Amino acid sequence: MSNDSYEAETTAKAAASGNAATEGFLQRTKKANIVADVARTNRIATRLVKALNDVAREENVTYDEYNVFKAWLIKMGTDGEWPLFLDVWLEHTIEENHNADKQGSKGTIEGPYYVPNAPEHPASSTIEMRPDEPGTPLRFFGQVTAVGGAPVKNAKIELWHADDLGFYSQFAPGLPEWNLRGTFIADNEGNFEINTIQPAPYQIPTDGACGDLIAAAGWHAWRPAHLHLKVSGAGHQLITTQLYFVGDTHLADDVAGAVKPELILDPTKLDGGKAEVRYDFVLDPA
Repeated sequence: MSNDSYEAETTAKAAASGNAATEGFLQRTKKANIVADVARTNRIATRLVKALNDVAREENVTYDEYNVFKAWLIKMGTDGEWPLFLDVWLEHTIEENHNADKQGSKGTIEGPYYVPNAPEHPASSTIEMRPDEPGTPLRFFGQVTAVGGAPVKNAKIELWHADDLGFYSQFAPGLPEWNLRGTFIADNEGNFEINTIQPAPYQIPTDGACGDLIAAAGWHAWRPAHLHLKVSGAGHQLITTQLYFVGDTHLADDVAGAVKPELILDPTKLDGGKAEVRYDFVLDPA
């Protein structure tokens, strides 16, 4: 990777990536045409407001603290970091609710950096990357089956992940549009083989409102290295998940609380500094 590319990529700012995540989320939500149930909205909103007031009362929150909180909420919106905040500190609970009854593969959070309609590739392919993409080359392969073991013909595997510096394409400058993003169509037996690189652990953006909260609370901002995936097939439910790597320092204290034992990979090291790992996906019926 050239010095110019490195310098451009590492100038990524929380506000720029946050606003991109917000815009992407809003566009997908508009297309989803979600209609809220009035009675359920009333119940949940009432409980949320009550919870905030309970905390203020029990902690004897002062006007100075209230004003700091108010300013922080405004900055969160200005920085476009609501998707990041919610995906880091709330989504893991929503995901658990959503997948509680599934028998197939474990899911986990989507995160704020998903982009739909990544370029499509056949079952055995290399993800789009720069010619000099830094990082350990990784052969990631497996099979998609249904609960019960039948192969899922032409299953769709969407894969995206950060690069060796911890940045995502379309959310950091200097990266090609679809760098380390792709959609792979499994073969008739549900098999796939993807050549990519092993991502690095990274900190969520700390120069915006989320970083202010982390610093004020004395938390850390680290996420373990991970692959993001959405796996689906005709007649089956989509699973959204992340796969992590054995030995990562932050498996036990992921800031997003998204790691599950079933999602930890243990790649085999190969000659020439390469690695490979198999992971099979099991989909529930639709």
